[in-house]
Amino acid sequence: MKKGLVVISGCSGGGKSTLLTELKGRGHAVVEEPGRRIISEELASGGSALPWLDLAAFLRRAIDMALADWAAAADRDGWVFFDRGLVDAASALEALTGDPVMRSLCATHRYYPRMFMAPPWPEIYASDAERKHGFDAAVTEYDRLIHAFPALGYEVIPLPKTPTMQRADFVLTSLDGAIGKDR
Repeated sequence: MKKGLVVISGCSGGGKSTLLTELKGRGHAVVEEPGRRIISEELASGGSALPWLDLAAFLRRAIDMALADWAAAADRDGWVFFDRGLVDAASALEALTGDPVMRSLCATHRYYPRMFMAPPWPEIYASDAERKHGFDAAVTEYDRLIHAFPALGYEVIPLPKTPTMQRADFVLTSLDGAIGKDR
């Protein structure tokens, strides 16, 4: 049954990837975050399209990867959950360079009308080898995204600060109640 491509976005370190792992464990298709995949590839190849070396190149790669992910998932049945996506990368590039890519790209590559936003959650935030920025930068990113998605016509559903299994239940219940209303 066709359902939709659902974005889970928000604050870095807010539990998005953990939530996606739970949804995958429940049998749903998931698409991993473009940024983490790019960082892994760039580090392995000695590349420079890394957010701490060349943020614009990193974001352009993230846009390309998000477009490819969207195209690969567009015809799948059931819910497909994205750990971030095109809006994240395009809005970041626009904020960085002033290049107005967000509206044009995001208008033709739509996700499900409801999306989920992970709020800043300092109690679980942690830096690592791929997330070198601090919590303040993560909150700034969240502030940009909490405005970008509604500006593109998405209904933003804040994720509760609850254990992962309860968060997954919340997402699935929110979507099941939306079928028919959002179409």
